[in-house]
Amino acid sequence: MYIPPFNTTSYSSTTQSPNPSWTYGQRVYATPAGKDWLAGESAGRKVYSTTDMDKTNLNKLLISGVLPRPMTLVSTISEDGVENLAPFSWFNTVTNYPPVISFAINHNATGSLKDTTANLKNGQGFTVNIISEAFVENANSTAVDAPPEFDEWALSGLTKEKCVQIRASRVKESAFSMECELYNSIDITHPVTGEHNGTLILAHVKYFHVRKDMLTSRGAVDLTKFKPVARVGDISYARVGDTYRIPVPSWAKEEGKIQEALKTLASL
Repeated sequence: MYIPPFNTTSYSSTTQSPNPSWTYGQRVYATPAGKDWLAGESAGRKVYSTTDMDKTNLNKLLISGVLPRPMTLVSTISEDGVENLAPFSWFNTVTNYPPVISFAINHNATGSLKDTTANLKNGQGFTVNIISEAFVENANSTAVDAPPEFDEWALSGLTKEKCVQIRASRVKESAFSMECELYNSIDITHPVTGEHNGTLILAHVKYFHVRKDMLTSRGAVDLTKFKPVARVGDISYARVGDTYRIPVPSWAKEEGKIQEALKTLASL
């Protein structure tokens, strides 16, 4: 199968939302795109019982259905000073005050703890580094199932940079790195078998390291410059395409419109 080369000229632009004329209470079938979407329901649904699925098929369905997932490189250090670098896509924000992020670590095929899991619990701190298009291959190489003494940093070609407070390095090439301390770790056990196959990490962000050229005049990160990558199932990555802005409804401003829409719907 022919796969065309990566299009380096593509960039994100901001467009209108898919249905900018939408009004409160409007049904999905009211638009041509909505009708096309709902037409697929005629094929029915396949219902999966997770108790009847093996680990491989559970993983396949989860990672292809819950997406896009942001990608990060987590840098840790052992008590003996051995540094580890590994990518994660089971990752997201939790709260902004205090700033807490989360990522989940699945255990090795043998059931043993990954280096990252063991290092995270040693009190040395760690960094969480967002991956951009320019070094996605570098980052992906650190997923190799190498023995504990292997140096993922050397393999990746990425550069170590000192942090403000912790011993672990941050990734210099990352335009957005977070210097973290462990907030909490939760061992995930299967409710039936009792197997311990993963660990959820809650990380307290102590310092942000952000490249100045990525910041807008409002102090936010510019998506078109940042070019973060995402995971979308199997071995596939994705870039961020066009965006659209949809205001969050304010009851103080929209109450009249909402009440009127509800009255109209009730009269139908």
